[in-house]
Amino acid sequence: MNRTPVEVSVHESSDTSLPARNLAVNSSGSFFEHDWTLWLFRCCLAGAAAAVALSLSPFDLHGWSAAGLGFAVTVVIFLVEHQLKRKSSPGLLGGAIGGLAGALAAVLVCAVIARTAEPEATKSFLEYSALLGFGYVGVTVGSRKLGSLKPGSLQGLLGVRSSGASAQPDGKLLDTSVLIDGRIAEICEAHFLEGPLLVPQFVLHELQSIADSPDSLRRQRGRRGLEVLQRIQKLPNVEVRIIEDASGQTGEVDRKLVELALKLQAKIVTNDFNLNKVASVQGIAILNVNLLANALRPAVLPGEGMRVFILREGKEVNQGVAYLEDGTMVVVDGARRLINKTVDILVTSVHQTPAGKMIFGRLDDRGEGTAAMRQAVGGRSERAARPVYPDSPAD
Repeated sequence: MNRTPVEVSVHESSDTSLPARNLAVNSSGSFFEHDWTLWLFRCCLAGAAAAVALSLSPFDLHGWSAAGLGFAVTVVIFLVEHQLKRKSSPGLLGGAIGGLAGALAAVLVCAVIARTAEPEATKSFLEYSALLGFGYVGVTVGSRKLGSLKPGSLQGLLGVRSSGASAQPDGKLLDTSVLIDGRIAEICEAHFLEGPLLVPQFVLHELQSIADSPDSLRRQRGRRGLEVLQRIQKLPNVEVRIIEDASGQTGEVDRKLVELALKLQAKIVTNDFNLNKVASVQGIAILNVNLLANALRPAVLPGEGMRVFILREGKEVNQGVAYLEDGTMVVVDGARRLINKTVDILVTSVHQTPAGKMIFGRLDDRGEGTAAMRQAVGGRSERAARPVYPDSPAD
């Protein structure tokens, strides 16, 4: 029954390998063609610079000496080009602005130097030094300062404040629950979220109110949410935007979040089950971290075997309860007498609930004796290393 899909998938992968290989060959061919054209242009530039220097004879140089000087100038140009290619667009913009500012400052200094009574040679030296020094400082400082800013920070630098008026079809609105949960930071580090992450001001206010709560548990949760947001802001591949509160928005945070998502045409990232349902009814796309975690759990089919550690007794007679590494609860019939032991079971059914997945199984008679013998030999070490899971009301 399971063979046909496997054979079809293998056949399709073999058929699609040829276009992928052709695409790789075409892309590499275009890359070498572009690289060859660029090097040809560079050679022409070096030859032209050598010819110009040979004809003009600068610094009383003639023959090969003048041609070598022209070639050396082109080498310096190529080195500058190589360094500029590594710079980001904000860095190049900052270098250009800083260079212009440095040149303007040098002109003002040169105007003061020209009015002094120093000899002409000294004036020329000071003027050239000011021009080179201010130009260098302006380019380096401007490139570093503006290059370290994120693309969204340029709006604040230019005096443009972000607002919720414009549509953000690629944006994701972050709910308070997903920031307190903290797993959104690992998802962003794994590059599973694209587009800007939008954090409304009322979400920040709610986090701040939770962090200032007199209850120690709520205060810890609020501070964790603020720390997670700061962690996401420091990621270089993630853009975080703070959305200002729109005028006239009052009420609960969930209702304001739904209204803002409808206005921005953005998605909502949340862990709240009720908010998930309300937003889905209104046609808003929801990214639920809990659903993502459930989808990434390994699939278990009836009839498969597994080895589990019976942690406690179940709700029904002769039932034992175990947990997988991801927290999935496993209910085993007839395992009440095997508490604190590792047993082999066969999966009988799998049930999906709103709280997660539950696996039901029975003892595997073929592996019970082996597991019991292993438990008798190393029971003390296994009890010391076994994981502790919280009680779940679902059993």
